[in-house]
Amino acid sequence: MAIDFHSSTNAGTYATRTASDTWVSQVCSIISPKGLYVADIGCGGGIYSTALAQMGADFVQGIDFSAQMVEDASARAKSLKLSNVSFLQAEACNTGLPQHTVDLVLQRALIHHLPSPADAFTEAHRILRPGGTLLVQDRTMEDVLMPSSPQHFRGYFFEAFPELLEVERRRRPKQETVTEALKEAGFNVEGIEQFTEERRVYADCAEITSDLLARTGRSLLHELSDDELAVLTDRICYEIGASSQGGFPIKEVDYWTVWHARA
Repeated sequence: MAIDFHSSTNAGTYATRTASDTWVSQVCSIISPKGLYVADIGCGGGIYSTALAQMGADFVQGIDFSAQMVEDASARAKSLKLSNVSFLQAEACNTGLPQHTVDLVLQRALIHHLPSPADAFTEAHRILRPGGTLLVQDRTMEDVLMPSSPQHFRGYFFEAFPELLEVERRRRPKQETVTEALKEAGFNVEGIEQFTEERRVYADCAEITSDLLARTGRSLLHELSDDELAVLTDRICYEIGASSQGGFPIKEVDYWTVWHARA
């Protein structure tokens, strides 16, 4: 079944990683957050909100529809002793933020959870100052279908359970659909880029097993039963062990598409 972001059973699963240097570099190649008022919409456990705060944003307002995610994000910011970030429970299409007050909006891994991205883009346009920037980061099916490897675990998901591809096809946006929705919301689309984001470094298969069985930050794995997930985890560890590239430590990567647009 689909993930329940409101459930306490998922507490902390979107708050434990650290944004990688590859993600920081990708953002900074588009816009520096230094001195900006940033809204991270669909912030989850605050991984990227806190990264933006540490990157020099003047203030980061994280927003998520889940009270559990907001609680996790607030705890993360407190543990990092960050005073320039705060979290609010609200909807992506109705943030409650004042009009034309935000310099940069981030919507990372958000729009595939929405029935349509159009309303979220309209809201982002409303809260951005004229000339402000919207960054939309999500996977298209081209990203989803990147081949499996010891560095790209997600490819193994679909080899073991092809039905997961159907889940992805239903929820993953087409590049042109996102682009058109951005234009209809009033944005000038300035670029569309694919990039590889480092996710995590694993010292051994025990760390991989622990991460996968906890479904850490992986909503797709909530489509599998515990028994199915155990089968998948065993297969991934076998594939990594059998591969000539399978020496540890292993650096896992994810493939993404980023749209950047100006209000």
